[in-house]
Amino acid sequence: MEIQREQLERLNDFLGPTNTPTSAPAKRQSTITFSNPAAEQFFVDGTTLPLVDFDAGPSWSGLMPISADPNETRKLFFWFWPTNNASNTEDLLFWTNGGPGCSSLEGFLQENGPISWSWGQAAPTPNHWSWTNLSNVLWVEQPVGTGFSQGTPNITNDDELAAEVMGFLEQFLEVFSELKGNNFWVSGESYAGFYVPYIANWIYEHPGLDLNLKGIWIADPSLSYDVVQDEIPALRFAQANQNLFPFNSSFWARLQTISDECGYTNYLTDFVTYPPAGQLPLPVATNGTFTVIPECRIHSLIERAIGVLNPAFDVYRVSDTWPTLWSVLGFPQSTQEFIYFNRTDVQDAIHAPHIVWDICAEKSVYLPGGDQSIPSTLSVLPNVIEKSERVVIVHGLADFILVAEGTRIAIQNMTWNGAQGFQTPIVPETFTVKNMGVYGNTHTERNLTYVEFYFSGHMTPQFVPWAAFSAISFLLGKQDTPSSGP
Repeated sequence: MEIQREQLERLNDFLGPTNTPTSAPAKRQSTITFSNPAAEQFFVDGTTLPLVDFDAGPSWSGLMPISADPNETRKLFFWFWPTNNASNTEDLLFWTNGGPGCSSLEGFLQENGPISWSWGQAAPTPNHWSWTNLSNVLWVEQPVGTGFSQGTPNITNDDELAAEVMGFLEQFLEVFSELKGNNFWVSGESYAGFYVPYIANWIYEHPGLDLNLKGIWIADPSLSYDVVQDEIPALRFAQANQNLFPFNSSFWARLQTISDECGYTNYLTDFVTYPPAGQLPLPVATNGTFTVIPECRIHSLIERAIGVLNPAFDVYRVSDTWPTLWSVLGFPQSTQEFIYFNRTDVQDAIHAPHIVWDICAEKSVYLPGGDQSIPSTLSVLPNVIEKSERVVIVHGLADFILVAEGTRIAIQNMTWNGAQGFQTPIVPETFTVKNMGVYGNTHTERNLTYVEFYFSGHMTPQFVPWAAFSAISFLLGKQDTPSSGP
C-alpha cells in the first residue's frame, strides 16, 4: 500500500493538481462546440460506450470522404477527441499507426487515447497520460483499406497517400470548421516513419490547408532500409541483452561469423561517427543493393532462435516472458469474437460500418508492387525538419522489430539544415521524467530531437506512457526541453 500511495503521489505531481469531487460528477462537457449541423451525425456520447463504465467525455467519429466529389467512394474513419484542457483548444494533433495498413484505433485504445485497454487489462480504465490532456487529438485510420476505412486501395507511394490525407482533412475541416487555423502536429509510429514525413511534406509543399502545421513526432519509425534498421544492429542488440537472449556458445560463434563476414561487426564503430565522415556505405551483405543476401539475414535467425527458448518472446518488446497477455484488439493474443471493435454495439456507438475489423489489413493498402516511396531520411524528412518548429523522433530500447541503433544510423546518414547527422554524440541518461527518474537518452541539433526510452518496446506510448507524454508535450511547446525535469 505504501508503494501504491507513493506512485499516486508521483502521478499527481506529474500531471498537476486535480479537483476531487465530493458528490457524483456532472456529465463531462466539451471544450469545443461545432456550429455545422453536419457534425451532429458524428457525435459520440462518452457515457454510452459499451463496456466503458465511466464517462469518457464527448467525441466525434465516423467516415469522412477524401474529396468533395459527390461520387467519392474512398472514406477514412476518424475519431476526434477535444482536449479536456480549455487552454489547449488551439492545437490539433493527428495520430496514425503504421503497418502499412494497421489501425490507428490501436493507438487510441492502447497507447495515447483517453480510454486505456492495454494488454492484460480485464476492462478499460481512464488513461491519465492521454494526449487529450495537451491538445485536441484526431486518430485516423489511413490509408484506404485500413480498419473501418472504405474504398479500394489505389496508391503506389506515400505522396499519393499524403494527398488522400490532405483531401480528408479538407473535408473534415468543412464539418468541424471551428478547428480551422489551429496549430497542427502530425504524429505516428512504426511505418508512420514513411507516412508522417510524407504527409507533412505534402502539406508544406501544397499550401491551402487551413491548419498551421508546426512539426511532427514519430516513434520507433521506419526511416531507412531493413539492412540499416534490422540487420546491422541485430547482433550488438542481442549481445547487449544477453540475459534475454541466452544462447549457447556455439550459436553465439555462428552469429559472430555471420556478422563478421557480412560487414556488420565493425559498421557501428567504423562508419557511425559524430560527426559523420561522409555518406555511410552499404555493408557487403547487400552486394551494393538494398536487398540483403539470404546468408546475411541475421535478424530473423536471432528471432527464430530466441522464440524456441522463450515461446512468449515478443519482437515488439523483448523483455516479455510467459504468459502471453490477452488483448481486446486481437494482438498479441485474442480471438476474433472478443475483439472490441468487432462488436456491433461498439460499431453503432462510433458510427462505424458493420464489417470485420482487423488491427492490421490482410490485403495490401498499396497497388501490386507495394510502396514505391524512398525512405524519408533520404527524401522528404530533411525538408520537413527545416520547415518545422520542432521534429521529434523517439525509439524504445527494448524494440527488436526496428532497432534503436538502426535509427541512429539512419539519422547519421541524413543531411538537414546544412550538415549531415548529429555533430556530437548522444549523451546517455539525459532524458528524465519529473518525479519519476531517468528514462533514457536524448539529443537535439538543428531542430531535430531524438529520444531513446528505457523500459519500452515498439509502442512507446503504450509501454512508457509517462515518458511519451513528456516527449509529445515538448513537441507541442508545452515544455522547454524533452525531459520534464528532475
